[in-house]
Amino acid sequence: MKLIFWDGTGVCLYAKRLEDSEFRWPKVHDGVVRLTAAQLSALLERLDWRRVHEASRTRAPAQAG
Repeated sequence: MKLIFWDGTGVCLYAKRLEDSEFRWPKVHDGVVRLTAAQLSALLERLDWRRVHEASRTRAPAQAG
């Protein structure tokens, strides 16, 4: 896999080759694959990116009384 992306200061190239497995790619919609940063990180580590989601916010308990 080769990724070319803009990091705000310049263009970055990232390359990764898997020796004994394969990437699990999301579906392409309108020619674009959309992933969050956490999902991309999981994909690059050969994890199932579909199981990655944003952490839910925990509400602070209401004051008693």
